[in-house]
Amino acid sequence: MKIKDIFAITSLPVIAASLCCITPIVVLLAGLGTATLASTMADILYGEYRWVFRLFGFVLLLGAIFFYLRRQRGICTLDEAKKRRTEIFNIVLISLAFGIVGYFFFLYVVVHYIGVFLGIWR
Repeated sequence: MKIKDIFAITSLPVIAASLCCITPIVVLLAGLGTATLASTMADILYGEYRWVFRLFGFVLLLGAIFFYLRRQRGICTLDEAKKRRTEIFNIVLISLAFGIVGYFFFLYVVVHYIGVFLGIWR
């Protein structure tokens, strides 16, 4: 499994799981609201609905792994899956690990410092 494949599998789910904190930044940068509105949105979306976004990102990650295995690896039948179960397990484990690390890095480093720079967070 190449690093390019890992990023292809995990990039969309990481961004989708981080939408709780990206949305206020986009609202502020698009000029659709003030820093106060963005801060309130961030508190509500991250405070009350963060598990919804994380679950959505996890479902997208599972879907991305499924499509990767079917299209790139050619695992379409249960017999093929049984023969290559170690490979499938490794792909799922690597994708899950990179997804979690990518989520924490993107949300708690990249998005946080952009929010601090824009004045949304302290």
